[in-house]
Amino acid sequence: MEIYELNEVDKKLIKLGLEVLAKNFDDGVYNHTVGCALLCKNGKIYTGVNCDGIHGSCAEYITMGTAISAGEREFDTIVAVHEKQPDYVISPCGNCRQMLYEYCPDIKVIVNDGNGKLIKVRARDLLPFVWEPVIC
Repeated sequence: MEIYELNEVDKKLIKLGLEVLAKNFDDGVYNHTVGCALLCKNGKIYTGVNCDGIHGSCAEYITMGTAISAGEREFDTIVAVHEKQPDYVISPCGNCRQMLYEYCPDIKVIVNDGNGKLIKVRARDLLPFVWEPVIC
């Protein structure tokens, strides 16, 4: 697994994720509690928040869907955030890891390494023994 150091653009992504969350956070209802920022390879950045409910959707799904709807297909880095997490970063859930693997297995994902350091790893490295669609 290759590990990447964070750069200034990555710090900007964390900040933008926190900003979109602050604009939409609804304490007590919990419909919008995670922010996300996604950097495309062309330099464009998309942001989003989770939409919770009976069958809610994570911030990563919402943000990826927004970028795809705008015509994006090449992605560089993604991060999910919450203001009360250590260093603000939240690791993607299993569903998000699977989605990222299927859409862009080489996207870099900002995560906490468990020792208090933020790093980037590729989506393919976040999900061992990944399910892969069977192509017939």
